[in-house]
Amino acid sequence: MKQNKNYDFNIQKVYLEVMLSDAETFSRCQGIFNPELFDRKLKKSAEFIKEYVENYNVLPTYDMLSAEGDLDFKDPGKLHEEHYNWLLEEFEIFTRHKSLEKAILNSADLIQKGEYGSVETLIKNAVQIGLQKDIGINYWENPKQRLENIKSKNGQTSTGWKKLDDALFGGFSRGELNIFAAGSGGGKSLFLANLAANWAKMGLNVLYLTFELSEELVCLRLDSIITGVSSREIFKNIDDIEIKVKMSEKSHGRIQVKYMPSGKTVNDLRAYIKEYEIRTGEKLDAVLIDYLDLLMPAGKKIDPTNLFVKDKYVSEELRNLLMELKTLGASASQLNRAAVEEIEFDHSHISGGLSKVQTADNVIGIFSSRALREAGKYQIQLMKTRNSSGLNTKIDLGFNVENLKIEDIEEEAENEKENTSSLLTKIKRNNKNNDDNINSVKATTESTKLREFLKNM
Repeated sequence: MKQNKNYDFNIQKVYLEVMLSDAETFSRCQGIFNPELFDRKLKKSAEFIKEYVENYNVLPTYDMLSAEGDLDFKDPGKLHEEHYNWLLEEFEIFTRHKSLEKAILNSADLIQKGEYGSVETLIKNAVQIGLQKDIGINYWENPKQRLENIKSKNGQTSTGWKKLDDALFGGFSRGELNIFAAGSGGGKSLFLANLAANWAKMGLNVLYLTFELSEELVCLRLDSIITGVSSREIFKNIDDIEIKVKMSEKSHGRIQVKYMPSGKTVNDLRAYIKEYEIRTGEKLDAVLIDYLDLLMPAGKKIDPTNLFVKDKYVSEELRNLLMELKTLGASASQLNRAAVEEIEFDHSHISGGLSKVQTADNVIGIFSSRALREAGKYQIQLMKTRNSSGLNTKIDLGFNVENLKIEDIEEEAENEKENTSSLLTKIKRNNKNNDDNINSVKATTESTKLREFLKNM
């Protein structure tokens, strides 16, 4: 009923009169107080109140307001707390209502220009207008409940790689933006495909959006990862692959693979996800975007060559989408040329610079070399972690070149590697000691010969 209320001149005048009677009430309304939303006869008075408070930090008197606005404003007299509660509730709805009206009117021209992202931003901002009522958390009050809430609402989900989970204090959290960074052909898509398979194995519903590879190629990689069959052998055993995939489906969550051309925006992603959920009747648990650099901003028209600004808007919009959907999320980004010869990555190696790094929750560099590939390994480096102490941690993961699966390295293999390394170090140390001993004996012998020679002289 309140939404259909006619906010005419008289009721708006009452809002200003009641607001003027109590500085505390005006202060609570100040965050959403916009003179542009008032009746044109009251707009001048509302602007005067706003400017007066900003300049003098006190409210003007009724006489001052009447003189300035050419209207007769009256003091409502002594009011009770319930009157001010009424004003707060009414004024919040009035502001939202008028802001939405204004946004709809301003959207007409934007729609004609095809600026749909700007239209969405206007409408969303209007709908979200409200008074600040949540004052946050009292740190000292009920710490157990606070921690239980974090655990239940934002509990971390395993990536499927234990060592990475340990470094991140459990894995990835819903609403976070996680970025895998590598050079061209450095394994970005492989990591995202393996992550999709890992999460599906946990029973999660995963959406894999590809802006580069075809849907068929992504699915072919997943065939190898999930069935364990070499990608070169798949077409020789199509019937067996079908049986294995169907058997895996019973214990896995859904994996939906969708190709989109580069240049799409987060609004396109949002529209697709809404359509997917309506058509399937299922909620998504994770969204993987392959990859972030190929998205464009939704609400801003910018020069696509300005990577810093473009990536700033895209990464912020993508993270907001993940927060809105309350899903797990990961994407990928390109490393620049400066990273080609490096064995340790930092923020300067990310294509586009710091803008996406600043927005992301975790940034994971993928390092590969000829020696690592021959050993069947990838090394990942934690370039940024927002919620853990794993910064700069390096983790070796096993890579099966036949079935494209990326897995934790077995502890026995790790121990064997450490033992081998330790043995080599010991051998080197022993060799050095032996050389030192030989040199010492040689020096002693030469010294004795010299003394005997001098004595005989």
